[in-house]
Amino acid sequence: MELTLIQKIAVYALPIIFAITVHEASHGYAAKYFGDLTAERLGRISLNPIKHIDLFGTILLPLLLYFGTKGAFAFGWAKPVPVEFANLRNPKKDMFWVAAAGPTSNLIMAIFWAILLGYSQSAPESAMRFMVEMSMMGISINLILMVLNLLPLPPLDGGRIAVSLLPNNLSVRLASVEKYGFIIIIALMFMGVLGKIILPIINFFAQIILRIFT
Repeated sequence: MELTLIQKIAVYALPIIFAITVHEASHGYAAKYFGDLTAERLGRISLNPIKHIDLFGTILLPLLLYFGTKGAFAFGWAKPVPVEFANLRNPKKDMFWVAAAGPTSNLIMAIFWAILLGYSQSAPESAMRFMVEMSMMGISINLILMVLNLLPLPPLDGGRIAVSLLPNNLSVRLASVEKYGFIIIIALMFMGVLGKIILPIINFFAQIILRIFT
């Protein structure tokens, strides 16, 4: 059964919005847990998408990339949740957990969408295609965000994790790359290198999750 226009928009937009919203809120919650209340004071520990959405980075860019690569690759960003790492009880150690909270939330959401995909097989025919396509998009975007953010390059979460784990002299050097981080990522994407790095990892996790949870 052909999806309606509204269903098509929901299939792609809702998983992207929730993937990025929960990712950012998770950073804020973890920062609060470890002593930094900046995100809470600014109202960013919230599942309200409006507080996190960046029109271009959250919606337009992922959709353009997803359709432009025929579903092979898409990524985006939200308004970053502000974290004052100096306010954490143990800044270098706690940075690990604050940074890891986002990718962890994406892994959990990917598993949720996989479970929904399994249930969709027994759904009424009128709803099955909608549920299947939304679930596949949910798995895809969450694994993309998880793997992409775990690259050891600041300001990505993987970069902050690496900074928290490396000896001080090396962590300072890596942290200094942060102002160039997104430029490097975008350059790698347009050169076709980024996809070659992360897509095999994404496919690996997708196969495991689908095998276990569907």
